[in-house]
Amino acid sequence: MPTLATDFSDVTRSEASLRRFLHGLPGVDQVGAEARAAMLGTRSIKTTAKAQALDLAIRMVDLTTLEGADTHGKVRALASKAQRPDPADPTCPQVAAVCVYPDMVATAKETLGASGVHVAAVATAFPSGRAALDVKLADTRDAVEAGADEIDMVIDRGAFLSGRYLQVFEEIVAVREACAKPDGGSAHLKVIFETGELQTYDNVRRASWLAMMAGGHFIKTSTGKVQPAATLPVTMVMLEAVRDFREATGHMVGVKPAGGIRTSKDAIKYLVVVNEVAGADWLVPEWFRFGASTLLNELLMQRTKLTTGRYSGPDYFTLD
Repeated sequence: MPTLATDFSDVTRSEASLRRFLHGLPGVDQVGAEARAAMLGTRSIKTTAKAQALDLAIRMVDLTTLEGADTHGKVRALASKAQRPDPADPTCPQVAAVCVYPDMVATAKETLGASGVHVAAVATAFPSGRAALDVKLADTRDAVEAGADEIDMVIDRGAFLSGRYLQVFEEIVAVREACAKPDGGSAHLKVIFETGELQTYDNVRRASWLAMMAGGHFIKTSTGKVQPAATLPVTMVMLEAVRDFREATGHMVGVKPAGGIRTSKDAIKYLVVVNEVAGADWLVPEWFRFGASTLLNELLMQRTKLTTGRYSGPDYFTLD
């Protein structure tokens, strides 16, 4: 089972060979992709299945705060909410992770303790990715040393769009190596494409394969700072890529749409697409995540409605 970039040494030995491979991938039919995503988005999920979907979506949330005004107090409050999203209901599941800037990792880690909720840190000059490689690697190592379980890196979109694929590949490999922990483990690496800047679905498919060949554990749509962020068609193309990658290599890679997913209805649409495109193996937090800040409250409100018959207002739950 390929797990390292060296498993693809024939493809990645030169810029020319990598370009041939990426541009040799099947093209994406834009009209067909958007039509299929729209069709899957019409599936109706009700009653018991809806309740299960809501709980699953909560378990898949990377509860996120990535603002310049973030404080240690805000991060502690967010980490507490991640463990007990609805303090009035102990049956409500906890989220997958809390996602913060590197300087907030230690605070999140301390608050979360042994809860099982992971700490994810954005790195590599997030959100622009415009920094020297040594700065990006230092950024990553600082977050890992502070206790990050996961690193969300951004690719250099300028290099990718200019066709400098080998540069992007080697940068992802280097960041993955910087995710190594002193105990011999490694923080999981999520590779952010900023799909709103990639221009075409073909580029999304190429970026997906590039990141997977470089050893990314997850591929992620967006930083949430550029619009459009996550969309169903883009996520579908990425799910097709991870499905095809596993068929070709036996190796699974996760998918994380982030940015713009705000309602429970939208979240359930994504779960339907995951099941129909990649398959049920991806319907677990280990392989699919939602990057979101406001989605959790909407999921909690819908969950309360199903369990009590009453719809709580948005002020019933803490603001993120």
